[in-house]
Amino acid sequence: QVQLVGSGGGLVQAGGSLRLSCAASGPTFFRNAMGWFRQAPGQEREFVAAMRWTGVRTYYADSVKGRFTISRDNAQNTGYLQMNSLKPEDTAVYYCAAGRLSEYAPHSFLSDYKYWGQGTQVTVSS
Repeated sequence: QVQLVGSGGGLVQAGGSLRLSCAASGPTFFRNAMGWFRQAPGQEREFVAAMRWTGVRTYYADSVKGRFTISRDNAQNTGYLQMNSLKPEDTAVYYCAAGRLSEYAPHSFLSDYKYWGQGTQVTVSS
């Protein structure tokens, strides 16, 4: 079992930065791929970024490429999402997720992730 607690959200002006954290408990977190998803009001939850459990490959939605960076520290059982050059359209509740994914999986499907954090609000003002 893996339990996830997301944090680090807040209110920031457009162009600013935030760093989200995802603290995991459970002995097998390091064997799980990690993902970040977001959900804006009235919209479906969408993929943002993911990283294989080995850390050797990352995946990003086109809308955040070049601005967001996913990382993880398996020794600390923590994952991160560094968000730079934030835009008002990045406003959403951000969720971290973990799951046992094949290395060949696209890492962008919600249904592939078994464990979810509670979500943290990110609001970007114009």
